[in-house]
Amino acid sequence: MICCTPQMIAHRRVLLLRGSLMGTLYSQLGVAVGFLLPPVLVPNVDDKEQLSYHISIMFYGTAALASLLFALVIFVFQDAPPLPPTLAQAVHHSNTDGQYSYKLSIWRLLKNRNFILLVVSYGLNTGAFYSLSTLLNRMVTEYYPGEEVNAGRIGLTITVAGMCGALVTGLWLDRTKTYKQTTLGVYIFSLVGMLVFTFTLDLNYLWLVFITAGCLGFFMTGYLPLGFEFAAELTYPESEGTSSGLLNVSAQVFGLIFTTAQGQILERFNVKPGNIFLCCFLLVGAIITAFIKSDLRRQKANQEAAHAGPIQCQPDLHEVPAPLLP
Repeated sequence: MICCTPQMIAHRRVLLLRGSLMGTLYSQLGVAVGFLLPPVLVPNVDDKEQLSYHISIMFYGTAALASLLFALVIFVFQDAPPLPPTLAQAVHHSNTDGQYSYKLSIWRLLKNRNFILLVVSYGLNTGAFYSLSTLLNRMVTEYYPGEEVNAGRIGLTITVAGMCGALVTGLWLDRTKTYKQTTLGVYIFSLVGMLVFTFTLDLNYLWLVFITAGCLGFFMTGYLPLGFEFAAELTYPESEGTSSGLLNVSAQVFGLIFTTAQGQILERFNVKPGNIFLCCFLLVGAIITAFIKSDLRRQKANQEAAHAGPIQCQPDLHEVPAPLLP
């Protein structure tokens, strides 16, 4: 049994914060590569056999990389950190009897009004981002024919700017603990960015599209890690994996709906009505976010545990890093 002091937990929290930020950045880096490489690997040619060859090269490369990552997850990834990342989690592990019911956890989360509001607002924002990313090539080439490569570069700009946004908002959130205010502010700026992008896309200035897309990506992609952190606060002591999973489900469902609906709008009308369609739902999401009560349960538990003194907790792994030993 190891004695988890507040100083040890704070040190661990810093390490995991860095890891979380790195994970967010690298996940967005993968999206950026996905924007950049397909237009390069699959040129716009009329020969179907040549087109099929380039597509197969891209798919085989993706399959090889995914297989490598799968092997790393199986053989390299750890099941759990050696010590809880927060004092709240340390208290939770010290008081639990080792039994966990996924169904009961889901049921409790579904009865959490603030979390349900966050699930809906997160799904609206992230679903809009998924739809924008999927249909970006069609949007750009509608006004700038033959610019498929630049369309990929615009997507890259959105994602790289979003990586910077995720880093800035994550550091700001860790310093200020203003979860609702930061989430709502970033949501509103995402809406503003989407409006600016919508009404400047057809001005025939490609450089302006890069700038507006970058500003949009900074806030819209920067919102993603905020949703997970806010959910962890609202749902403590439930498993963060469960709450994150529900957020991802919401994002996928809204992404599918928005992509399908906006695609139909692009077919029947043009780009601007489709983007206005997304702006309307971003406005709805911002309003929903404003109604979320800032019930920071994890922060309260951390404060209570800090005043309670050292906590006896059992590490989940056999090896404990030297800096964490008492």
